[in-house]
Amino acid sequence: MVAVVAGAFLGVLAVVRIFDMGFLSVLDRPFDLVLDWVLLDDGLVVLRDSVGQAGAVAAVIGAVLLAVAVPVLVAFSVLRLSTVAAMHRTATARVVGALAAAWVVCAVVGVQVVSGAPVASRDTAALAYSHGRQVVNSLRDRQEFADEAAADAFRNTPPDQLLGALRGKDVMLVFVESYGRSAVEDPEFAQVGGLLDEGTRRLAAAGYGSRSGWLTSPTSGGGSWLAQSTLLSGLWINNQQRFRTVTSSDRLTLTSAFAKASWDTVAVMPGITRAWPEGHFYGFDRVYDLHTLGYRGLGFSWATMPDQYTMLAFERMENSKPGHPPLMTVMPLVSSHGPWTPLPKWLDWDQVGDGSIYINDARVGDTPEEVWKDPERVRTQYRLSVEYSLNTLISYVEKFGDDNLVMVVLGDHQPARIVTGADASHDVPISIVAHDPAVLDRISSWGWQDGIKPGPQSPVWRMDAFRDRFLTAYSR
Repeated sequence: MVAVVAGAFLGVLAVVRIFDMGFLSVLDRPFDLVLDWVLLDDGLVVLRDSVGQAGAVAAVIGAVLLAVAVPVLVAFSVLRLSTVAAMHRTATARVVGALAAAWVVCAVVGVQVVSGAPVASRDTAALAYSHGRQVVNSLRDRQEFADEAAADAFRNTPPDQLLGALRGKDVMLVFVESYGRSAVEDPEFAQVGGLLDEGTRRLAAAGYGSRSGWLTSPTSGGGSWLAQSTLLSGLWINNQQRFRTVTSSDRLTLTSAFAKASWDTVAVMPGITRAWPEGHFYGFDRVYDLHTLGYRGLGFSWATMPDQYTMLAFERMENSKPGHPPLMTVMPLVSSHGPWTPLPKWLDWDQVGDGSIYINDARVGDTPEEVWKDPERVRTQYRLSVEYSLNTLISYVEKFGDDNLVMVVLGDHQPARIVTGADASHDVPISIVAHDPAVLDRISSWGWQDGIKPGPQSPVWRMDAFRDRFLTAYSR
């Protein structure tokens, strides 16, 4: 019985280690045994878009079989080994003693056959301990986070004292999917930096100033909703339990602060394909999703529609209406979401129409199945997707921006490790673009760099700090 239980336990640890490897490669963190099961559904969607329906089904079947087979086979293996050991007690004792002594020597000396992989590894014990501790912390975190969320310095601020420095402005908060620090600073993506420099010049020619810094996202590789809720709520939302807790509360969000101060609040959410009750928590007056944006073209793997269409639909439905009240709009763009192929072609704005042009004529790039065979091609497609999204934003400001536009542009998180490598930070760029110089004067104390390309010395804040800093800068 001891052999069977011990073997099954070792098998389960092996399965958990495989989960850890997957999560580390995509989300840059180990698997959470309590909170991360809900993410498997989202992972399946991305997998299906990357390798096709047949490949995704085969992967799921293989994963289920592996998860069952490994603990069973390891348990039988340990049972058989223990039976053989019992039949040869003296020889077994000598061998085990010799191996134990050799392990201790290797552990003390730090012997390595391969760099970074010690012969005497404590990985199994460390893995069991770390995940056990993680379970306890995850179960305890809910109440601790609820207490943290209840403390809010802006909860009782009168409406006439909120955001007075932005009265009459149309404020757009735009998240660019997977737009991370690596896109700006990695030499392999130097074209993105060049585009940002050129974009700064184009915006200046159109009469717009800009300043930029860095934010540290609570997630990497995926989990955009965690980053978006972190920025809007001013709380560190790094797991699904925290997300559910905060979206079930009455926390003042950046959006609801604008609503409280008499802005019309609008969500443009091309990535939302089903019911989205969180919209009520954020305080949106209107929500446009896949089904209400009027798109008549094809999707681009995970991305439901091109960013250019998304921004044009917002212009038609909201911003171009004569005499509209001041708008506060949150718009997560999706064209730079993995698997980053195929991509939409850049079009003149008057060519976009209802999106039907994207059925055949305006799609470039091979299928994800082809691209993802080669990491170099994956990184190239990532760069191209970010360039497309940023060029769309710059062009939108040039064509549709007016004197009252204030645009906050930021990344939600870094892309997966296949793009960034193993040691990338969780930092993302953030920029504020405005026609009125007084808007940027209000943040002169932040130390942000001029332009839409933050420099290496630009300050880095945690993403949850932005809400309070923004409300403080533009409120009384």
